[in-house]
Amino acid sequence: MLKYFNIESTKIACWINGSDFDKKKPSLVFIHGSGSDHSAWSHPYARLYKYYNILAIDLPGHGRSGGGGEADVEDYCLWVKKLLDILDLKDTMLIGHSLGAAITLRFVLNYPQEIAGIVLVGGGVKMPVNPFFLEFMKTNPPEVPAEVIDLICKYSLAKENRSKFSAPLKKSLSQSSVEVLYGDLSACNNLDLTQELGEISIPALVICGAEDKMTPPECSRQLAASISGATLEIVEGAGHMVMLERPAEFNMSLDKFAESISAAVSREG
Repeated sequence: MLKYFNIESTKIACWINGSDFDKKKPSLVFIHGSGSDHSAWSHPYARLYKYYNILAIDLPGHGRSGGGGEADVEDYCLWVKKLLDILDLKDTMLIGHSLGAAITLRFVLNYPQEIAGIVLVGGGVKMPVNPFFLEFMKTNPPEVPAEVIDLICKYSLAKENRSKFSAPLKKSLSQSSVEVLYGDLSACNNLDLTQELGEISIPALVICGAEDKMTPPECSRQLAASISGATLEIVEGAGHMVMLERPAEFNMSLDKFAESISAAVSREG
């Protein structure tokens, strides 16, 4: 169900798995990518909602949330921090895709004691964006250009999956405003955590589609190599939208990781 939280007079929408949270359960917080919303995570949270508190955020300016979006990862990180402060969840794991992965990394660097584990999907130490996307939207046309949407879909999906997932992905992207999508992509393009990732000491799982052209597997390999003890999983037959393209494999990896974190926390408790 969708639930709304007021943060500094801005309505923030989240999908949650019930009217309230079970304080005895660990929590999974999902953060979507550029121009997306909570629905990007429908396959994972449909599988895991019985075992965890699930919170899938619509970032400001996205989905059902108010606000106008941001153009900096740090600013998005502050929104997530304010939301989690309100909820006061237990044993929280952050799962971020693309821009969401960047936000997850920034969050755990800023607030390392507040997170039990992280899952980084289609992320990188740096996340350079195709200059065409930024240049084409720079003039702020009234809506996201079809050429940009078509190319993002092409680069985001493995060739074998395009016929199945291009239409819903195009629909999702077309609902984003130009200003918000441009800001999201600019935030990714300006990311550089090269000097900081060595500070991360909590469990981390890095997942990437083998055919990801937005953030190629080499970005995930570098990311995993930069985080002490991180586990890397490259999923065959998937592109940038790995959690939609190969949900069974993705869910299995996420479930196994979350279960290991929950077990470790229980032992420590």
